[in-house]
Amino acid sequence: MRIAFIGLGNMGAPMARNLLKAGYQLNLFDLNQGVLAELSAMGGQISTSPKDAAATADAVITMLPAAAHVRSVYLNEDGVLAGIRAGTPTLDCSTIDPQTARQVSEAAKAKGVDLGDAPVSGGTGGAAAGTLTFMVGASDALFTAFKPVLAHMGRNIVHCGGVGTGQIAKICNNLLLGISMIGVSEAMALGDALGIDTQVLAGIINSSTGRCWSSDTYNPWPGVIDTAPAARGYTGGFGAELMLKDLGLATEAARQAHQPVIMGAVAQQLYQAMSLRGEGGKDFSAIVEGYRRRME
Repeated sequence: MRIAFIGLGNMGAPMARNLLKAGYQLNLFDLNQGVLAELSAMGGQISTSPKDAAATADAVITMLPAAAHVRSVYLNEDGVLAGIRAGTPTLDCSTIDPQTARQVSEAAKAKGVDLGDAPVSGGTGGAAAGTLTFMVGASDALFTAFKPVLAHMGRNIVHCGGVGTGQIAKICNNLLLGISMIGVSEAMALGDALGIDTQVLAGIINSSTGRCWSSDTYNPWPGVIDTAPAARGYTGGFGAELMLKDLGLATEAARQAHQPVIMGAVAQQLYQAMSLRGEGGKDFSAIVEGYRRRME
C-alpha cells in the first residue's frame, strides 16, 4: 500500500517512520529538506508538492500545524485535491477547528474523496513509540479502511462519529488538560509555600481525590517525576504555544456554540501571558514557574 504522508514535523516525522518500519510505501512531502532526506534513506519517496504526493497514493494522511496549513495543502492549485484520484481514502491528523475540518471535507467530497479528521493525543513520545490515541471523525467505511494503518502509529483508535467529531474530542480533552495542569501547579506551589515536602504532597495527591494525569504522570514540579519535562528544564513534550493554540480553538468553538467555558478562558489567558513572557517554547507544564516566582 502506498500512502501520501504530508507534514513531517515533530509529530508527523515519527508517525511516518513507524509506517515505513511497518512496510508501507510512502510518498513524502514537507518543507524541511533534512527530514525528507532522513525518511528517504529509510525508503520513502520524496514528492515535489502535495498534489504530486497524492497522485499515485492509495491513501493520504496529513499532519499539519494549523487550519491555514490544512486549507493550503488540500485546496491550493498544487494541493492534495488537485492531484488525488477519486475514491482515495484520506485522513487529516492535524488539530484544527471542527468547522475547517468539515469545510475541507466537503471540498474533498466534491472530488469524490472521503476525507475524515483524526487528531491525536500522546505527544512526541507517543508518536515515536507508536502509542498515540487517534480521535477519528469519519464515515464508518473510512474508519474501517484506516484502522489497520493507524494501528502502526497508535494504541487507542476511537471512532468519535462523523467528520469534525475527532476535533471536538481533541479540543475538549486539551481544554481539560490545560485547566488541570494549572490546578496541579497551584496546589504544588501552595504546598511548597506552606512548607510541606513536595514529594510527599505529590504522593498524597496521587493516592487521593486530586489525582489526575497532570499530577501522577506529568507533574510540573521539579524532582517529583523523573520522566516529566520538569526534570529536564521543561524541554520536549507539548509546547506551551501548542496548548495556547488548542485553548484558542476550544474557546472559539465555545463562542460559536454559545457555551460558557469560564475556566478554559482563564487558562487561555494564563498561557497567553506565558507566551508574552517569551516562554512559549517550553513545555506547557512550565506554567508552574509563574506560581513559583510569585511565591518566592
